[in-house]
Amino acid sequence: MATHELYTKAPNGSNWQVPSASSARLSWEYDDGRDRLLSLYQKGKDKQWDGAKRIDWELEVDPYDPLGTPDDALALYNTPYWAKMTDKDKAELRKHSASWQFSQFLHGEQGAMVCAARIVESVPDLDAKFYSATQTMDEARHAEIYGRFLHEKLGMLYPINDNLQSLLGDTLRDSRWDMPYLGMQVLIEGLALAAFGLLRDTTDKPLPKQILAYVMQDEARHVAFGRMALRDYYKQLSDAELREREEFVIEGCYLMRDRLRGIEVLENFGIPKADAEKYTEQSEFLAMFRQLLFSRIVPCVKDIGLWGKRLQQAYVDMGVFDMGNSNLDLLMAQDEEIAEQLDAQRFATEEQERVAEVAEAVEAGKSV
Repeated sequence: MATHELYTKAPNGSNWQVPSASSARLSWEYDDGRDRLLSLYQKGKDKQWDGAKRIDWELEVDPYDPLGTPDDALALYNTPYWAKMTDKDKAELRKHSASWQFSQFLHGEQGAMVCAARIVESVPDLDAKFYSATQTMDEARHAEIYGRFLHEKLGMLYPINDNLQSLLGDTLRDSRWDMPYLGMQVLIEGLALAAFGLLRDTTDKPLPKQILAYVMQDEARHVAFGRMALRDYYKQLSDAELREREEFVIEGCYLMRDRLRGIEVLENFGIPKADAEKYTEQSEFLAMFRQLLFSRIVPCVKDIGLWGKRLQQAYVDMGVFDMGNSNLDLLMAQDEEIAEQLDAQRFATEEQERVAEVAEAVEAGKSV
């Protein structure tokens, strides 16, 4: 079925054209480059995988409870609207909520693919171009996977959230070559990584767990790449240039915290926007979720050298300042390890099943 037939609301046109003011840069320095970036590039080549083969698409998914979402994770829980909903209504709400989440993941991954391609074009250093080329392929794979999950397992998509589109547009339109790193690698992907991780660690559904774990394994490399490139570059910038980038981060963080809430889902259930905003603000689960979304962003921003007083105060106001002390390397190592463990468990089980099938066949043959 064509994608436009699955959207809950038709997007504005089939394409979104974002004018670019950046310059393409070619480098004539073909030396070895920075060892740590080339090492990451080698890892990016070694870790390529096929989403059609590594993920078990035969696994069944209940579209009305695709993630095993508990009641209190839904914004309408314990509200007057919830009391009036039938079990069928609540199941439909779970489907819409998961569709909205995974649709934003899908649109974000396509944005990440375009930003990675923009980095290949505009970054001045060849070693960074090499790695960005592998990331472009990674993001294409992620968009393919999320798109397949939404088409085949949920049968429903949501358009891109207006505020996510706004931040992505600001990132792509900026002429400075480092802004696709900052807007996408640090802010949008940092937010997505935290959301992926929360869902990966709480869902008991095998297929979405596989998707989230394997995508996060790739994203761990992408964040490391952004940190390396921006940390080196931002050491060279003036205080005024750093303040400009800190303002971009502050605006982006407030935008994501206050606006990326899934109001569209509640509006689809006939709930006035004012009520939808109130319920998403009052939900204890969603308040915790919004705070955890910054668990990957704050330590990364601090690590790359954007830590002025105004930015620190913004994080104090958001209640996420202490996340700046999180060990980002440990979080990324855990992302890698979880994906490898999931592979080991899955393929060990499959091997045991094959051995059992062979044994049964041998026993059956003895009785013939």
